[in-house]
Amino acid sequence: MTRQDPFQPADETSRALSRQLMQGATHAALAVLQPGTGLPSVTRIALALDAAGQPVSLISTLAHHTAALEANPACALLIGEPGDKGDPLTHPRLTLHCTAQLIPRDAPGHPALRDHYLAQRPKAKLYADFADFRFVRFQVTDGLLNAGFGKAYRMAPGDF
Repeated sequence: MTRQDPFQPADETSRALSRQLMQGATHAALAVLQPGTGLPSVTRIALALDAAGQPVSLISTLAHHTAALEANPACALLIGEPGDKGDPLTHPRLTLHCTAQLIPRDAPGHPALRDHYLAQRPKAKLYADFADFRFVRFQVTDGLLNAGFGKAYRMAPGDF
């Protein structure tokens, strides 16, 4: 028995929903592979978009997911929250497959990224300049949009 691919190609409706989910996200679930064991691990991170629309976060070097991203930058983000009512699986969610790019503080674009991020996440001003925090940009390689039962789409980087 051949398994049918459940994903449809992206269309304007799925592209618009993907952009809406990304623009409205204040946090995401980040999936990484742990160094040494290769076991998957998931954590919640704050999320914003940079000036080019790529997901970014501010993470601590003390966090286990930072060490995992340093060892293997391949990761995934899950964006989208269940609504207050109904089956959680009927609410849209977006999985982004990414390559993490850790941004050094002395990188040429760091000050602009810092200002842009803090404009979106002003509470992060409390710790943004701590020595153990740095920005990470998630370069999206592709995505999977689940817009509800029977509405699954494969997304390319240009769809966002």
